[in-house]
Amino acid sequence: MTTATRIYERRWKMLAVLSLSMMIIGLDNTIVNVALPTLQRQFTASASDLQWIVDAYLLVFAAALLTMGTLGDRFGRKRALQGGLILFGGASAAVIFADGVTQLIVLRILMGLGAALIMPATLSIITNVFPREERGRAIGVWAGTAAIGIGLGPLAGGLLLEVFSWSSVFLINVPVAIVALLLGIKLVPDSRDPAPGAFDLIGATLSATALLALVWSVIEAPSRGWTSTAVIAGLVAAALLTTGFIAWERRVASPMLNLAYFRNPRFSIGSLAISIIFFSLMAAIFALTQFLQFALGYSALQAGATMVPLALGLMLSAINSSRLVARFGTKRVVAVGMLLLALTLSATVLWTPALSAWLVTSWLFVLGLAMGSVMAPATDAVMGSVPPAKAGVASAMNDVTRQVGGALGVAIVGSLIGTIYTSRVGDAAAGLPAALRGPVEASIGGANAVATRLPSAAGAHLTSAAADAFTTALGYGLLAAAAVALIGAGIVMWRLPARHGTATKAEEPLGSLAAAAEAKS
Repeated sequence: MTTATRIYERRWKMLAVLSLSMMIIGLDNTIVNVALPTLQRQFTASASDLQWIVDAYLLVFAAALLTMGTLGDRFGRKRALQGGLILFGGASAAVIFADGVTQLIVLRILMGLGAALIMPATLSIITNVFPREERGRAIGVWAGTAAIGIGLGPLAGGLLLEVFSWSSVFLINVPVAIVALLLGIKLVPDSRDPAPGAFDLIGATLSATALLALVWSVIEAPSRGWTSTAVIAGLVAAALLTTGFIAWERRVASPMLNLAYFRNPRFSIGSLAISIIFFSLMAAIFALTQFLQFALGYSALQAGATMVPLALGLMLSAINSSRLVARFGTKRVVAVGMLLLALTLSATVLWTPALSAWLVTSWLFVLGLAMGSVMAPATDAVMGSVPPAKAGVASAMNDVTRQVGGALGVAIVGSLIGTIYTSRVGDAAAGLPAALRGPVEASIGGANAVATRLPSAAGAHLTSAAADAFTTALGYGLLAAAAVALIGAGIVMWRLPARHGTATKAEEPLGSLAAAAEAKS
């Protein structure tokens, strides 16, 4: 039996290992947010400290993705995956030695680097192992498993903090990373670009700094203001660095990212669809966690449990989307998914603070169905539009669109919700002293905290007014996200081809070669 045949026979076991590796990244994206109040008490951390515990990971993760994907193509995707798992798991384990915020932030930076190695490697290995006729299903499983991590993060965090200390939300990564590492040694094949050319150091530097400036500006905009000097300077720097990156990639002999890929609408429009999905997903999670806890009065654990249907919907539709694509084509499946997403998001304008739990869970399940039906086919469109030799950088580009889209969703929709909330709660806060009025107008969490310091009747009135204001703001904020999804659906119907083109022999992935070898054996 040839090596190619063995790889082909083990492909589904290999997919389980890659999906497990992705799950811890999805989990880490949301689980830490639940632990922030506990971390604040543990380290006497300021609001800025808490923000950096979250943002240090996101910034490094996003900034390093393209470079790490390129390094995986050059030195081997299995090595990149294993190195990422060791770094991610090791940094997660080291939190037991952290005795201050600075150490924790450094460990989060290392976790971000590890995640930037893992994420592109998983998808690029899938692209190189699975033949095109199975790749859509495999990517659906990959996307569905990642979605499980994102959706279960709040619940897992709440459960862990009920029983264990704050470090448990990081230590949960360690056994998963060890299992994925050990299984991957046996099951995951190595692959790389056979002719990578010279390493594009200037392109790597320009891309990393451009992404760092962009994501930092987007993260800081809600607190500093979109018109603040620092945010404008960051956005201008991101634009200039991106322009420099494009100019350099057009002239260098061995570009890190071949800009010709963007001429293929399956690559460019698929990337746009993924950006919109994560724009909506992260905006919805950001808004829903506050709505559930502050407007509906749920505990962190109850809020996490309520969001489980989101993960279930994402998983079911992502895994099964390949069947729909085979029948109707990528264009129709992605466009209908985005239309369903727009309708679901816009339904929040009808919500009230008295909304029943079953309506919330039903809404979350449908939201997951809509997003999952776009996520996997759009990812398959992106990965199927580039040669497998360049799968690492293509996977990294796919991941960059996820991270930037998610950051923009939280920043833009979060800013819109905050502005509308402040204007709506103004009457209820008008009679309060200035020292109390500021927290009330700043956030619904601040309003609820102030309400506990007031006489019972006044406190109940303020809590009710804040809940009404935030619910209205949430509806308008997610309506804006719905408009983005609706525009995206129109662009998909206009520009996205329904099917892949015919692959040349040079573009056939390893899986097809393995299938041919198996047929001859």
